Amino acid sequence: MKDFRKMVENRRSYYAIEKKSTTSDENIKEIIEHAVKHVPSPFNSQSARVVLLLGENHDKLWEITRETLRKIVPAESFSSTDEKIKGFKNGYGTIMFFEDEAVVEGLQEQFPLYKDAFPVWSLQSSGMLQYNVWISIEETGLGASLQHYNPLIDDEVKETWDLPKKWKLLAQMPFGKPLQEPGDKEFSPLDYRFKMFS
Repeated sequence: MKDFRKMVENRRSYYAIEKKSTTSDENIKEIIEHAVKHVPSPFNSQSARVVLLLGENHDKLWEITRETLRKIVPAESFSSTDEKIKGFKNGYGTIMFFEDEAVVEGLQEQFPLYKDAFPVWSLQSSGMLQYNVWISIEETGLGASLQHYNPLIDDEVKETWDLPKKWKLLAQMPFGKPLQEPGDKEFSPLDYRFKMFS
């Protein structure tokens, strides 16, 4: 396994992907399960929920997304939206990230002093999970990006895959074999982003 810092450095958003994988479905499943099991969560709440969509299920998600957007995007602007959705559908699979609001609400009731903080901590934990999965699947040679078509598609997603109503969709990660490398990444000066006092 590469040095962790190198993995962090190499993580990029891949939009040009194809319906092929560089690793087995079982390995993708194991990567996600490992991240879900070991990522930190507030009060060890383990509120993260993940759904892996492959094959026809992956295609179905992006059809749902396309038809949902068709209803709200002006017709004259829809072609660029449609192309973007086709790009995600061209991938091998999609990882959907949720937070179980029933768990968060239970913590709010149990620890009212931190009521306002639990939704924030929940999002922080989910962000760590998403990042962990992202760098781990890219280590296998896959390319991925993080998308946010929630809450527009939430209801139909839950109905289609019979998911609990309290699962809040936070992000979708389409992935597949990269067709091209992303361009150079630009960085803001660290002087504005980091301070050290000793």
